[in-house]
Amino acid sequence: MTPFGEALRDLRRQKGVSQQQMAAAIGVSAAYLSALEHGRRGRPSFDFLQRVCGYFNIIWDEADELFRLAEGSDPRVTVDTAGLPPRYTALANALARNIRHLEPDVVEDMLKLLEKAPNRG
Repeated sequence: MTPFGEALRDLRRQKGVSQQQMAAAIGVSAAYLSALEHGRRGRPSFDFLQRVCGYFNIIWDEADELFRLAEGSDPRVTVDTAGLPPRYTALANALARNIRHLEPDVVEDMLKLLEKAPNRG
């Protein structure tokens, strides 16, 4: 599951709406919503996000948060280390090999560390 998928599922459940109801209302299939919620689909389009916000009457900060979660919710990430020192490639590969085995507290610590790093990309 992705952060966006979790947020979408929580929103839908809080409002008491099934995947079928929401899908019909915003013009997508229930299978697509299910795939998004379970992290089997990549980042949703801007148009889709706008339809979700309109459907749930989400505005301002809550909408910004939903868009932010969608931005960071691609379940199939590619890390390009071309042109970087060898240790960067080693790090990317070690993470790819071991991510499924990391303890949740280690993941949280790594996220906090990376959030402090300057984002130049």
